[in-house]
Amino acid sequence: MTSGFISEIFSSIQGEGLYVGERQCFLRLAGCNIQCAYCDTPTQELTATGKKEKTPGQRDFIQFNNPVTPAELVNYISSFLSNKELHHSFVITGGEPLLQVGFLLELLPAFKKLGLKIFLETNGTLPENLSEVIELIDIVSLDFKIASATGQLSNYESQTLKSLEFSLLKEVFVKIVFTRESKITEIDTAAKAIASIDREIPLILQPVTPYGKIKHRPTPSDCLSFQAVAKRHLKEVRVIPQIHKILGLL
Repeated sequence: MTSGFISEIFSSIQGEGLYVGERQCFLRLAGCNIQCAYCDTPTQELTATGKKEKTPGQRDFIQFNNPVTPAELVNYISSFLSNKELHHSFVITGGEPLLQVGFLLELLPAFKKLGLKIFLETNGTLPENLSEVIELIDIVSLDFKIASATGQLSNYESQTLKSLEFSLLKEVFVKIVFTRESKITEIDTAAKAIASIDREIPLILQPVTPYGKIKHRPTPSDCLSFQAVAKRHLKEVRVIPQIHKILGLL
């Protein structure tokens, strides 16, 4: 049996993407293969401990030891989600959860039996790992990383597009985080690439929330011009900030 490294488990309101405002249960896996400049969830390392809420949404966290087995996690989640009607879906997030694909292959079939939809948040850079679990996923939120926002020179477009092709088997939307330094050409290139897979795929443009090295939000004119250029290629483009940050939620 494969064990997994968990950062935190909690219940909150979804603050990003198409499902903003929905109540969800979040399982945040530790470890990531990218270090984005704007990241506000430092889960790079496989830590010896994680934390979990005792009561959904109450922030009454207790610590537990890593790694955990799928059976241990299912037992906890089953009791944590005793009020299933409260939650829309179960979010697998990170870090980058697909780094622990073996763990997910054992865990997700049991989670499916709990009766909630499985919602995967991924940076899109591990398409082969995604292909292994896509049949167990209901909704994919896939990031399209642009260099001006990540602070890295690496181009992730080819991996992202492969991940997007696999995700067409399920409900999928793409999210692009942009900063004040982002260029309209980056948005144009990304939107064109997404449209090459399917122009019906929804795109969420997310203005960065200042954190760490990021000191300023994008300008209102950037939000409008970036949306306009993306709409040349894609049918549905929305500009949505991190609502949970505005509300002071996890």
